[in-house]
Amino acid sequence: MVDRIKHDAPVLVIGLGRFGAATAGELDRLGREVLAIDEDERLVQKWSERVTHTVQADAKNVEALRQIGAADFQVAVVAVGSSIEASVLITANLVDLRIPQIWAKAISRSHGKILERIGANHVIYPEAEAGERVAHLVSGRMLDFIEFDDDFALVKMYPPKPIRGLNLTESGVRSKYHVTVVGVKSPGKPFTYATESTVVSNHDLIIVSGKSSDIEVFAALGN
Repeated sequence: MVDRIKHDAPVLVIGLGRFGAATAGELDRLGREVLAIDEDERLVQKWSERVTHTVQADAKNVEALRQIGAADFQVAVVAVGSSIEASVLITANLVDLRIPQIWAKAISRSHGKILERIGANHVIYPEAEAGERVAHLVSGRMLDFIEFDDDFALVKMYPPKPIRGLNLTESGVRSKYHVTVVGVKSPGKPFTYATESTVVSNHDLIIVSGKSSDIEVFAALGN
């Protein structure tokens, strides 16, 4: 059922704190129709001009959700995190309304397990993920870091000294460091896909993929 959901289906966002507002605002910017709801009238007013539709409602009450047409949505984001009880109640209500795709924010692993057990399809840990990302960024030459579930990462960084001035075959990036340079950006130019003959210079930025531990070693090679 989830697979049949249209890529541009309207999204119900519950909770207009920082995470919910950022999610709703970005979805709106991407052209998705959004209905954002919150109990706090002040937050609803604040975001009313930036998001397609905002409504003041108590999502802990399943009847209130029915009244605003929540059951018509195929995708919902539960962005309420500070109150675990509220988060669980709201997620359970969305499951009862048979919304096929539910994304829910969790503030701990135990909270996330509860959300999964009651029917959330996707559990997000924004604070933990942001903390892990920052730890990688402050420890080396990385400018951006995205890690996937299986210890695979994609990183934007400055090229370490041992690979500069050589093409990617000569520098032996894959054989020596077990990482792959996916793309290169020279100053004033867009990112381009890297090939074996791509030469990396001092002023370039590179996109590297590989195991997180291998990228950490690669990034630590220095200037």
